[in-house]
Amino acid sequence: MNTTLTWNEAEDIGIELFEKFPETDPLSVRFTDLHKWVCDLDGFDDDPEASTEGKLEAIQMAWLEEWQDEHE
Repeated sequence: MNTTLTWNEAEDIGIELFEKFPETDPLSVRFTDLHKWVCDLDGFDDDPEASTEGKLEAIQMAWLEEWQDEHE
Protein backbone atom coordinates (compact mmCIF):
# COMPACT_ATOMS: atom_id res chain seq x y z
CA MET A 1 0.00 0.00 0.00
CA ASN A 2 1.06 3.56 -0.64
CA THR A 3 2.33 5.44 2.36
CA THR A 4 0.52 8.56 1.14
CA LEU A 5 -3.17 8.53 0.26
CA THR A 6 -4.94 11.01 -2.00
CA TRP A 7 -8.57 11.46 -3.06
CA ASN A 8 -7.80 9.49 -6.23
CA GLU A 9 -7.04 6.27 -4.33
CA ALA A 10 -10.60 5.23 -3.49
CA GLU A 11 -9.86 1.52 -3.15
CA ASP A 12 -6.93 2.03 -0.78
CA ILE A 13 -8.93 4.51 1.28
CA GLY A 14 -11.88 2.11 1.35
CA ILE A 15 -9.65 -0.60 2.77
CA GLU A 16 -8.23 1.77 5.37
CA LEU A 17 -11.71 2.86 6.44
CA PHE A 18 -12.88 -0.73 6.70
CA GLU A 19 -9.88 -1.58 8.88
CA LYS A 20 -10.51 1.44 11.10
CA PHE A 21 -14.32 1.05 11.29
CA PRO A 22 -15.01 -2.66 10.63
CA GLU A 23 -18.52 -2.69 12.08
CA THR A 24 -19.74 0.52 10.44
CA ASP A 25 -22.05 0.11 7.46
CA PRO A 26 -20.55 2.52 4.91
CA LEU A 27 -24.01 3.40 3.59
CA SER A 28 -24.94 4.77 7.01
CA VAL A 29 -22.14 7.37 6.94
CA ARG A 30 -22.97 10.91 5.86
CA PHE A 31 -20.60 12.43 3.32
CA THR A 32 -19.63 15.16 5.78
CA ASP A 33 -18.46 12.49 8.23
CA LEU A 34 -16.84 10.42 5.48
CA HIS A 35 -14.88 13.48 4.36
CA LYS A 36 -13.62 14.06 7.90
CA TRP A 37 -12.76 10.39 8.44
CA VAL A 38 -10.77 10.27 5.20
CA CYS A 39 -8.87 13.45 6.08
CA ASP A 40 -8.09 11.99 9.52
CA LEU A 41 -6.62 8.73 8.17
CA ASP A 42 -2.95 8.12 8.85
CA GLY A 43 -1.13 8.63 5.58
CA PHE A 44 -3.80 10.83 3.98
CA ASP A 45 -2.03 13.78 2.40
CA ASP A 46 -4.21 15.70 0.00
CA ASP A 47 -6.06 18.99 -0.08
CA PRO A 48 -9.34 18.59 1.85
CA GLU A 49 -10.95 21.01 -0.61
CA ALA A 50 -10.03 18.74 -3.55
CA SER A 51 -12.68 16.17 -2.71
CA THR A 52 -15.81 15.92 -4.82
CA GLU A 53 -19.09 14.10 -4.40
CA GLY A 54 -17.92 11.63 -7.05
CA LYS A 55 -14.69 10.91 -5.19
CA LEU A 56 -16.55 10.42 -1.90
CA GLU A 57 -19.01 8.08 -3.64
CA ALA A 58 -16.12 6.04 -5.07
CA ILE A 59 -14.54 5.78 -1.61
CA GLN A 60 -17.87 4.79 -0.06
CA MET A 61 -18.41 2.06 -2.69
CA ALA A 62 -14.87 0.71 -2.21
CA TRP A 63 -15.44 0.61 1.55
CA LEU A 64 -18.85 -1.03 1.01
CA GLU A 65 -17.25 -3.78 -1.08
CA GLU A 66 -14.80 -4.57 1.72
CA TRP A 67 -17.58 -4.44 4.32
CA GLN A 68 -19.87 -6.73 2.31
CA ASP A 69 -17.09 -9.27 1.76
CA GLU A 70 -16.65 -9.47 5.54
CA HIS A 71 -20.36 -9.58 6.38
CA GLU A 72 -21.58 -12.19 3.89
